Amino acid sequence: MYEVHDWAEVHRLFHREEWAKTRIAEKLGMSRNTVSRLLELSEPPRYERAGQGSKLDPFKRSILEMLKEDARAPATVIIEHLRRDGYDGGITILKEYLHQVRPLFVEVEARQRTSYLPGEIGHTDWWDTRVWVPVGKGVSREAFGLVTTLPHSAAHAAVFSFSKTMADFLPAFSGTLLRLGGVSKKMVVDRDSSIVVPHSRPARLHDEVAAVFGGFRIRPVILGARRPQSKGQVERTIGYLETSFLPLRRFDGIEDLQAQHDQWASEVAFRRYHRRVGARVGDAWRVERGFLAPLPDRFPDTDLHTEVRVTKDGFCRVGDVDYSVPPGLSGRRLQVRISTTEVVVFSEGTEVARHRRSFVPRMWCWPQLMPGRCVWLEKPSNDSGQLTLRYPT
Repeated sequence: MYEVHDWAEVHRLFHREEWAKTRIAEKLGMSRNTVSRLLELSEPPRYERAGQGSKLDPFKRSILEMLKEDARAPATVIIEHLRRDGYDGGITILKEYLHQVRPLFVEVEARQRTSYLPGEIGHTDWWDTRVWVPVGKGVSREAFGLVTTLPHSAAHAAVFSFSKTMADFLPAFSGTLLRLGGVSKKMVVDRDSSIVVPHSRPARLHDEVAAVFGGFRIRPVILGARRPQSKGQVERTIGYLETSFLPLRRFDGIEDLQAQHDQWASEVAFRRYHRRVGARVGDAWRVERGFLAPLPDRFPDTDLHTEVRVTKDGFCRVGDVDYSVPPGLSGRRLQVRISTTEVVVFSEGTEVARHRRSFVPRMWCWPQLMPGRCVWLEKPSNDSGQLTLRYPT
């Protein structure tokens, strides 16, 4: 079974860089037939848990030290040094490991640049807005924004959510690319746990994130720890948003926050003159769009797919909200697809419940009683300890 990262890189090089299959095979250390099989897969391969270990594991630290000294050292040279230290494995697993870790060292040169060609690179990062917006029933939640920028033109896009999980990153990232109107060759990301597997060495994207990057044909550039200056454009853009967009604004909900930002970006941010760019941001962005790869006809799947166990009273919990399922499913594990707008529950591939997603904590969504509506669970108002169900108007 091939890895998601192999699938993503092969598709990026073939469709985006327009490399021949033979050249891709030589670069990635695989056969041309393997490249052809990966290109035939329209969807990323499913994840399989890696083995418990390999002969290469005890030597990985030594390999990283060698790459730190010479990032372009070939596998044939590295294996000679490993043989002296007792390594008796093959060169194939060494090449596979080098394919994973070498970009972390080679990309240093690209990250040191202070100017970029149009369409060459983008930066993306989470923004802690510290803004609380109402979600219903007098409850408010903090909003977070995912900001993606194009350093060449200083254009930006932002999509807002109520948390910073991987499930929030995937649709938000797709939304920023849609607003920017195209895809850059590379995208700089930091080691946020919603993007990169925590404590992975070397740093590795979540498989779901790698699949989305592969679907857009984007090459990820993962920054080293504690290096915010390496994505300075998005950091400066977030500072600009905090000082120029947020002051003296009020929001009725996250949809209102999104609409106000998009309007402000079009009427204010894109019309300003940017001294480093030497032009109005909107004018530079329109030029850069000609160098961006077009958005795919079919966007990658950004819904979160997970499993939950049904409680005895017939609910499955997603986040801090309980969603009901038909009777007779108590105790069973069901599949759930979660998007920004709805929660769909499946049993062995058959849809059994569909709910509008709620962001109100302690909400019971119960369409059997009121189709498409939710039930608010109130705290006891007296010493009886009984819960009160109230139907929203």
